[in-house]
Amino acid sequence: MSKNKNVRSAVEKELGFDPRVDSSDIRVVNIGGHVNLTGTVPSFPQYLQASAAARRVAGVTSVDNNLEVALPESSYRDDVKLTTAANNALAANVTVPDNVEAIAEDGNVTLTGIVSYGTERAAAAEAVAGLTGVRNVWNNIEISYDIDPVDVDLHVQEALDRSALVPDGSDVKADTKDNVITLTGHVRTWAEHDAVVGAVWMAYGVMDVRDELQITG
Repeated sequence: MSKNKNVRSAVEKELGFDPRVDSSDIRVVNIGGHVNLTGTVPSFPQYLQASAAARRVAGVTSVDNNLEVALPESSYRDDVKLTTAANNALAANVTVPDNVEAIAEDGNVTLTGIVSYGTERAAAAEAVAGLTGVRNVWNNIEISYDIDPVDVDLHVQEALDRSALVPDGSDVKADTKDNVITLTGHVRTWAEHDAVVGAVWMAYGVMDVRDELQITG
């Protein structure tokens, strides 16, 4: 059996194993560890979870999630009701600043506003992602800082040094330009990858992260 088929089969089994994903309408294509997911799922959380499930499989180096969210009729909400629900969810989340707002159109929720940390931006997206009626979340929240790029470099490097999932001797590098971090180097697993990206996003002064890490498997 070819390696491609092994990886594809393993991803299919992992999707079927995860109780948070209805995999009946998901198709998996694998080319050398690059996995492409197509088809439909009935909710946005399942859309997100399908990617997470595929990344857990050994041999997967990247995941292109081209799934579409096909909401059942019982989950549909009109624009006004979904906009209200989304803004209520943002207001109820203590991590999300008050100036962040949501507007819904045909199940697509767009977030706007200004925050100080990437973690606040991510918290806003998570707050609305699980609402009934959401087909997609477009995160247009801006991150605003007034900090010296040298200090950004220091914060990022210290965050990586503290991370238990970043091994000693790692060749991961974080280059800073205009408060945008470009990550390069190699990690062994998606868990290490997510630890690196997550650590960088928590550092003060980071406005965006360009992920060019390579997963060796």
